[in-house]
Amino acid sequence: MTSMLINREREKLINVIIFFARNSRYFGKTKLCKLLYFLDFEHFRETGRSVTGLDYYAWKNGPVPVELYQEVDMPEPDLAERVRFTEKPTRRGPMLTVEPVSEFDASLFSKRECRLMESLANEYRDTLAEDMIETTHLENQPWHQIYVVENKKQQLIPYELALRKQEADAMKGLITSRKAVVEHFGEK
Repeated sequence: MTSMLINREREKLINVIIFFARNSRYFGKTKLCKLLYFLDFEHFRETGRSVTGLDYYAWKNGPVPVELYQEVDMPEPDLAERVRFTEKPTRRGPMLTVEPVSEFDASLFSKRECRLMESLANEYRDTLAEDMIETTHLENQPWHQIYVVENKKQQLIPYELALRKQEADAMKGLITSRKAVVEHFGEK
């Protein structure tokens, strides 16, 4: 059961990368991390679960999905077959670019997930990664709470920080209910 969920999340992650690579300019490793973070935390705020299943950590330049960040240097075969990571020179120094090699599979995603991906792609299509860093550092945002307020450098950013206090209790109840349903019936 768990491996099916993990494989589904992995398949969704790879397809999210393909989607953003096809719908963004100046798309490198840092911009990828920012877009994944925005997608996962906004989806969690709306539904109580992330899209990709990634964990994000509070690094100096913002939230980083460390496991993926490290994998990019030596991608697993399933990722390497579908996405190419290439270093290219820029005025600011070398940049690791992300290029899709295969097509995006929208059938893996809900309408809400697709809407969020499209919205983020449109909002940040022409934005440089450096300009996105400031957005992740805003006060009262999850990264700011962990990195600045709690001084927990390089520590896990809990998804629950995406929720406003008044939303948190209600969402925790929904999350508990959903987990019980998934354990009983499995995930579609």
